[in-house]
Amino acid sequence: MKRTVLVAVHTGRDAAVESARLVVGRLLDAGIAVRVLDTEADEIGCGGTEAVPGDPGAAKDAEVMLVLGGDGTLLRAAELARPAGTPLLGVNLGHVGFLAEAEVADLASAVDSVVAGRYDVEERMTIDVLARLNGQVLADTWALNEVTVEKQERMLEVVAEIDGRPLSRWGCDGVICATPTGSTAYAFSAGGPVVWPEVEALLMVPISAHALFARPLLVSPRSTLAVEILPDTPGGVLWCDGRRRFELPSGSRVEVRRGADPVRVARLHGVESTGAPFTDRLVAKFELPVQGWRGRVRP
Repeated sequence: MKRTVLVAVHTGRDAAVESARLVVGRLLDAGIAVRVLDTEADEIGCGGTEAVPGDPGAAKDAEVMLVLGGDGTLLRAAELARPAGTPLLGVNLGHVGFLAEAEVADLASAVDSVVAGRYDVEERMTIDVLARLNGQVLADTWALNEVTVEKQERMLEVVAEIDGRPLSRWGCDGVICATPTGSTAYAFSAGGPVVWPEVEALLMVPISAHALFARPLLVSPRSTLAVEILPDTPGGVLWCDGRRRFELPSGSRVEVRRGADPVRVARLHGVESTGAPFTDRLVAKFELPVQGWRGRVRP
């Protein structure tokens, strides 16, 4: 079977489109079949590619889904890649870009690594979420980074639950339930801890909670988290990865547990600034000060 790569790009930016053309040309020259999304095909404008609809079938049988853009573009791509089990390889064209494996300066080297098969695949934990109101299902979906229960206009009154037991009642702007991958996203902005990707855990982070006990929580990946919006209080809204939105009337219950299917991510070999330890990625992305570090004393 001929090798196939699905290419997705954050169109609307000339630099991103030019990068996509470079990627497509390099892959085609190497004898690899290239798919592009039909909504992006005209803007990329490369001959010899196959335009496919932007549904989960787009990634079927593709070796890799190569994504050019920021974290938002990667999250959109994950919706296509996860059902097919296709690894994502992100090239950062945005700002922080924690989900991306390579920077735009390393684009040619990243493509060459794919052509040569110089990459490993790791699995990133996801979360499944079920929202109900009096037995009626309001949402049955998933997320790679986080799901959030948020206020719409007025403060939410919620009760948080861990493994079927009530934990605390909060008046708050919302509650974040996140994966380790999402710990550097919204949960981080709300004061949650940074969790290394290889750590399997679930996070619960209240947002601006008016309560004595309102610390971020790190629990077992086997746990089930729940957030109940109290009856006779304002309703809220459920967001999944900041992309999918569902209304939550008063009395709604949101349950979060480890996802049944992970998102697979490609990690490259031998490309500068990629494949680095997570500590180095943190330092680079957040521009953390490490001057004066001398390292381990050597004998």
